[in-house]
Amino acid sequence: MSDNTFACRCGIVLDEGVLFRTNETAFVQTKRKLLDDCDLWALVSLPGGAFVNAGAGVKTNLLFFTRGKPTERIWYYDLSDIKVGKKSPLTVAHFEEFFRLLPQRSESERSWTITREEIEARGYDIKAVNPNRKVVVDERTPEEILDVIEAKGREVAEALAALRKTGSKRT
Repeated sequence: MSDNTFACRCGIVLDEGVLFRTNETAFVQTKRKLLDDCDLWALVSLPGGAFVNAGAGVKTNLLFFTRGKPTERIWYYDLSDIKVGKKSPLTVAHFEEFFRLLPQRSESERSWTITREEIEARGYDIKAVNPNRKVVVDERTPEEILDVIEAKGREVAEALAALRKTGSKRT
């Protein structure tokens, strides 16, 4: 049986540093070889600490690819904003939308597609950078923030005074 008679599918967990490093030839050549020899059809950006229970705290990604034809586009899914830790692990429930969108590789706030040309233009940096994430920017001035802090401080002081007052009535 020749190598070309079946497709070899693979999924791996990879340290994120490997994905964006373009300053060393070995990293670029490895990613180029992967994209030339395999169809990297999905990349899932996991939150930092996803494998903390296994002793690894580094930021990781899941890569899914099929050997036999080159990558034309990569579908990304971003879970990096989820807070995980030893007491709040990453679960299958976090992947519900991923599994729903995967068959058509649909776009959402968490998913997008980039082309091989875009990857090459980025020097083979294949790190997940979500273009759909809504970024909330606090546009208040430092003075406005200090005013809010002072107002909250007054609220706390008033609440403490009220508690002390009710506490002294009980004695």
